[in-house]
Amino acid sequence: MFHSDAGMNALKALAKGRHQVIMIVDEKVLQLHEHRLPPVQAITIDASEGKKTLETVRAIYSQLTEMKADRNTLIWCVGGGITTDVAGFAASTYMRGLPFILVPTTLLGQVDASIGGKCGVNFNGFKNLVGSFAHPTDVVLDHNFFQTLPDEEMRNGIAEMIKHACIVDHKLFERFETLDDLSSQLKSGQKEALSLIDQSISIKINIVIQDEREGDKRKLLNFGHTFGHAIEAATGISHGCAISIGMVMAARLSEELGLMKCSDETDRLIRLLTRYGLPGTLPIEIDRISEVLWHDKKKNDNQIDMVLLTEIGKAQMIPLSIQRLREFLHDLRKYK
Repeated sequence: MFHSDAGMNALKALAKGRHQVIMIVDEKVLQLHEHRLPPVQAITIDASEGKKTLETVRAIYSQLTEMKADRNTLIWCVGGGITTDVAGFAASTYMRGLPFILVPTTLLGQVDASIGGKCGVNFNGFKNLVGSFAHPTDVVLDHNFFQTLPDEEMRNGIAEMIKHACIVDHKLFERFETLDDLSSQLKSGQKEALSLIDQSISIKINIVIQDEREGDKRKLLNFGHTFGHAIEAATGISHGCAISIGMVMAARLSEELGLMKCSDETDRLIRLLTRYGLPGTLPIEIDRISEVLWHDKKKNDNQIDMVLLTEIGKAQMIPLSIQRLREFLHDLRKYK
């Protein structure tokens, strides 16, 4: 993995020996950063949630065929999490798998989507319902892409970094509590801020190494995501905002079940999220969110393994019925 301008140099070096390199790239990223990206054949995609579909993958297959891609073709997947998910899925399934490198251009992409080998698309409105595990040959990081990211995109990534701290690292959580204007520090490439990215990535890698296929420990990475994905699908708010609310809901559920004895921990989480411009309360769509929970891909019969906290920095999984979660959702009305 690489930071800064070394990232683009590394990308060129990793392409050596390949007779063909094809870049699958977010069309907006190409417009903003074409001057920095190596000049290779490009397939552009609309990196919006509504286009994260099998239809987009089919269009990529068609263009790969027209470009005469073969198993020695190297694919560069350049863009945010949506792009790397879609492009990685297309590359890993075309001709039963082409080698691919991920070049995440968003903070969320760098600390989450590009790490762990998951790729896929949405189906019939349900998030990431079709996908696979496929690891890239490499991940190239370059913080210079952050310079053109809107604040909302930076918040999306910060929400995931806070999630990592919540589940395994209270000291990292404390570092977030002491920093000011993290987005600006990341955009300007300040070392202390960039070190938080490295720590966040290390947390995810260490968990994935222990449980690649999400049989047990990797499920801890779903903290805030069961509720968050349902909120995202039901309301259309950004991923970071949805996960932020989902984490607060999971913390409150932890309290209600008696797992987290100190309510100050939830308040502390809310204060930190608020500090970074992330919400802690639910735009009330209870019935729709309850309905979406039934389609959660992590559901086992009528139960979902919920990731809950015993304290900041310590998490565990508790299986709960959908009905119990629905009851909890209705109880949340008191926090409006």
